[in-house]
Amino acid sequence: MKKIVVVVAAQVVVVIVVLVLVVVVVVVVVVVVVVVVVVVVVVVVVVVVVGVVEGGRAQVVVLVVVVVVGGGMV
Repeated sequence: MKKIVVVVAAQVVVVIVVLVLVVVVVVVVVVVVVVVVVVVVVVVVVVVVVGVVEGGRAQVVVLVVVVVVGGGMV
């Protein structure tokens, strides 16, 4: 009986450790995605504001496309 209890306890510990690792990985991925999205949005807003202030709309479009494509690659 004791051997069975030990085996079951070991399996439970392994399952808990795996679940914790999965949760940590998911949290890290979500944080990275959120940071990338925030950075891209901030850069796009800054580029648009600067472009509107300078009055160069064609440049704004080009820069926004470059930023969005660059953000997508990350």
